[in-house]
Amino acid sequence: MTADLYAIGDKPPLGHVPARMHAAVIRPERYGEPEGAFSMEVVDVPRVRRGQVLVYVMAAGINYNNVWSSLGYPLDVVAARRRRGQSENFHIGGTEGSGIVWAVGEAVTSVSVGDEVMLSGATWDECAADIRLGAEPITSATRSAWGYESNYGSFAQFALVSDYQCHPKPANLSWEKSACFLSTAATAYRQLCGWAPHTVEPGDPVLIRGGAGGLGSMAIQIARIRGGIPIAVVSDEERGSYCRALGAQGFINRTEFDHWGRLPDISDGEAMTAWLAGARRFGERVWHILGERRAPRIVLEHSGQDTIPTSLYLCDNAGTVVICGGTSGYNADVDLRYLWMRQKRLQGSHYASIRQCRQVIAPVAGGQLDPCLSWVGTFEETGRAHQLMYENQHPPGNMAVRVNAP
Repeated sequence: MTADLYAIGDKPPLGHVPARMHAAVIRPERYGEPEGAFSMEVVDVPRVRRGQVLVYVMAAGINYNNVWSSLGYPLDVVAARRRRGQSENFHIGGTEGSGIVWAVGEAVTSVSVGDEVMLSGATWDECAADIRLGAEPITSATRSAWGYESNYGSFAQFALVSDYQCHPKPANLSWEKSACFLSTAATAYRQLCGWAPHTVEPGDPVLIRGGAGGLGSMAIQIARIRGGIPIAVVSDEERGSYCRALGAQGFINRTEFDHWGRLPDISDGEAMTAWLAGARRFGERVWHILGERRAPRIVLEHSGQDTIPTSLYLCDNAGTVVICGGTSGYNADVDLRYLWMRQKRLQGSHYASIRQCRQVIAPVAGGQLDPCLSWVGTFEETGRAHQLMYENQHPPGNMAVRVNAP
């Protein structure tokens, strides 16, 4: 018997799309801390159009972008979509997940109803002029973050994706593990392996900011798999021990240093001298871990404003700082003398290509790369999961919530 709405975890007949679904919803009138911004609601199941796939969601990964969604800052995602002519006055987040293909739109040939899939978090217009002229799709002006800049993400019984977002789920992984790692792992993989000639090679020291987080947990392992020497930056000794267990050569506790923040003006000699002393002391800790006076060839960044001055100063001559975010702020200062005279590189990096997603799924499926699933909540705890992240009280590694998975 078919119905228009199914309880969470109750599976409709394969291929039957009900009219309504349960979802963890954010609305503008609730913007604020995540635990209050998310609310369980019943909404319409989205219509599947050409090139799209409807996925019955089993589990969803937790990422910081939907902390921003709940706050309505730095982007009011609902208002932004309404300016583009979309009518929904709500947001269903979730930038990664796992589930079962439930319906496919016209011209979809890459997946079929019943396939078990993982979902990646970037979308673009495949007919865009820049893509047709040869641009890598992930760099297209039309690229957006699914489940953040677009609606109908994985925090619902059914998610709406483009067909190219579907990747085969490894049979040996649980729904929760399959849902939790692709955003962080693929991002770290592109940062460390996607910007030739600055790719991790055997013996390369790699400094990894936020080593115990989801991104850092993946980066440590990827660097080690490729023969690099990962050094983690963390906020306490417990997180440092976690990073060592993943393969870090050592760790640096950032709370032992106080020079973080905007770079002093070059004309302020006293402030600049104090800043340099802090940066050099931090660099000496890297030497101690390596057992020799070597600088990191690659610095993996995402914290931004507070740390970019040190990262760029510290990385090796002809080395690179590769950044994928700005959690401490966007106004990062750079002493250009160290950039041009020592021929360093400051590289922006954003998520990953389809190929890079597949390249990082393979070692997880093969057991070489641990998804680092550290916390699993219920669907109703979606807001709680983001609150933990907002308060920096989340455990090391990656997090997920079960949606329809038992």
